[in-house]
Amino acid sequence: MAAPAATRSGGIHAQPWLGIYLNDHLAAAAAGVGVARRMARKHRHSAYGGELARLTTEFVQDRRSLLWCMVSLGIPVRHTKLRAALTAERAVRLPSRGRRQRTGVNTLVGLEALRMGVEGKALLWRSLLAVAVHDTRLQTGRLSELLERAGNQLTTLDSLHSRTTSALISPEDPA
Repeated sequence: MAAPAATRSGGIHAQPWLGIYLNDHLAAAAAGVGVARRMARKHRHSAYGGELARLTTEFVQDRRSLLWCMVSLGIPVRHTKLRAALTAERAVRLPSRGRRQRTGVNTLVGLEALRMGVEGKALLWRSLLAVAVHDTRLQTGRLSELLERAGNQLTTLDSLHSRTTSALISPEDPA
């Protein structure tokens, strides 16, 4: 009896859905890194600065890990998706009606956007772990580490969100 294709070839054939899926996540990762960098710069001298800088570094590393997975699987990067995601991320930064003031609400929304991105990334790592069962080109140990790191990132973002929310609803000058 012939061995399954995954065993014979050392991996599954790159299915169209996998290329689309990974490129979508790569585009989201690029936009997320942009948001994280902007927030880390804005808060570099605040109580959130260290945590945001660390998260940004990790997000860049995670994006590189995704690229490594794509290369390992022979999936080409779709640069049009990357450009579109970066353009959208930059467009969100444009001030509306000439207002440039950044408020705590901007920070709160940015943290929520990052959290949603990390939740999606955790699902990505879970999906790739499922693929790795059939494809030896992916490293299950590394994917498990990335999944665990995403969990830690969620914990950090939840803490930052809670602190930001508390700062917004706590009156600085009691009336």
